[in-house]
Amino acid sequence: MSAMAAKHLPSIPEARETALEFVNIGKEYQRHTKEKVKVVREVNLKLERGGFLCVLGPSGCGKTTLMNMVAGFEEPSEGEIRMNGKAIKGPGPERGVVFQSDTALFPWLTVEENIAYGLKMKRLPKAEMKERIHYWMKQVGLEQHGAKFPGELSGGMKQRVQIARVLAGDPDILLMDEPFAALDAQTRTYLQQELSALCRKAGKTVLFITHDIQEALLLADRVIVMARAPEPNIKADIPVDLPYPRERMTEPFANLYNRLLDEIDNPFKASVHVL
Repeated sequence: MSAMAAKHLPSIPEARETALEFVNIGKEYQRHTKEKVKVVREVNLKLERGGFLCVLGPSGCGKTTLMNMVAGFEEPSEGEIRMNGKAIKGPGPERGVVFQSDTALFPWLTVEENIAYGLKMKRLPKAEMKERIHYWMKQVGLEQHGAKFPGELSGGMKQRVQIARVLAGDPDILLMDEPFAALDAQTRTYLQQELSALCRKAGKTVLFITHDIQEALLLADRVIVMARAPEPNIKADIPVDLPYPRERMTEPFANLYNRLLDEIDNPFKASVHVL
């Protein structure tokens, strides 16, 4: 690996310390009728440094709310979320967020300028900034598109810009809220493979929200299944001990798929079998 690559890709820590901890987390909202509705209930879990955790569950179970509290966009009504042992009190550069929508990109800035935005806020030296931008543009396959504007890009390319922008800032934790949900199947599969390889190579801690069981099994080393109210949120906590790169049509993959399907509140579920 080159010296430049070594600079931007920290080695995976040998000791799996706790990066993120949820302690008795609850979140409630007040409706216009003044009735209070609790959407997150009794969440207690730990995410190890370098781990890739997928949060899976039906719509309305509080997945995005949970991520927004980690990002610092919302505060818990109960309990505390700790990062590296310290309570999260608001947004911070140590937590990078990749959104589902491409509206997070600035349409008046080029690809290169979008990736540079967070680095400018950090006031990095120009030489280091340029090096980081070009490195991550290459890592996500955008090195030939730096001068283009978001309106000139496909949906998949826009998501790659978001990923490059976040990784260029070198956050401790990567937060992703269904970032590939709006993409076509082929582009989605490609970006899942690229994301998995990049995050494992960089040793990033990832919290990934999805409603797609296959996506969770392709990416995560651990899957949390959330339930709707009024049950406590964490319904299952399942390790995914499958080698990378992962293949869908294998018996171990199908077994885990069916196990997760059984845990999800889905009236239309049908098991997957390997022929």
